[in-house]
Amino acid sequence: MTEREALCVIKKRLEAVSGQDAAVDAREILSFALKKRVRGAGGAAELTGCQMNIIEAAVKSRLEREPLQYVIGEWDFMGLTFKLSRDVLIPRQDTEALAEEAERLIRGRGYKSLLDICTGSGCIGIALQRRTGIGAALADISPGALEIAKANAERLGAECEIIKSDLFEAFCGRKFDIITANPPYIPSETVKTLSEEVKKEPLLALDGGADGLKVYRRIAAEYEKYLNEGGALLMEIGFDQGESVPALFERGGKKPRVLKDLAGRDRVVAVNFE
Repeated sequence: MTEREALCVIKKRLEAVSGQDAAVDAREILSFALKKRVRGAGGAAELTGCQMNIIEAAVKSRLEREPLQYVIGEWDFMGLTFKLSRDVLIPRQDTEALAEEAERLIRGRGYKSLLDICTGSGCIGIALQRRTGIGAALADISPGALEIAKANAERLGAECEIIKSDLFEAFCGRKFDIITANPPYIPSETVKTLSEEVKKEPLLALDGGADGLKVYRRIAAEYEKYLNEGGALLMEIGFDQGESVPALFERGGKKPRVLKDLAGRDRVVAVNFE
């Protein structure tokens, strides 16, 4: 079977689970098997038996509703490719809105130190360290997530501390210029209604308690002790939390800024009152 033929076969088999994204999924799986980026309709080269076996296993996993990103074991974020496992959330383009604003503040204000809590794969902290050179500490409560974050930092050449911590507990006495977070923010009951693919992601990183605000309340109660004067706290939020989350961080009548993602939805709360 040629690359071109394989692309068509994979696409057809995945249509039941991937729908309009079947062509994209097929190209990613073929690229994964070939260890090179497949473009267009694919080439005329014949696939090896080993490549066919990799494709078959990947298609089978996808048909079982395994997310594509876990099937191929990696995904891109801010121009970098991150290793993934089911211990971490899948990096999404929505989160790039947070990373881009953090980079703007780091460069514009000359920030030197970053703490990324709920780091997961490390995609936010590692991308910012690589792009700006900032000193970065990455923290998570999950040992599995920390293993992935460490592997990503090493493979991408990012100089980061990787620390097990339940939010700020391991950072007593330390302060940072900027703190970033993509905490769990989906209400517990809503988690039950998510797609089968999203349910494969770690519950610890999805479930934000009864109203989705459990972790934000903890951050609001503690973050000021760990933030330098003139520093900033940036957090990802759910599209419908543009009022509820900022309300937790109001100070002296001032409200945090709410930034939107590329789709125009509320996505980031920036607590720096500039």
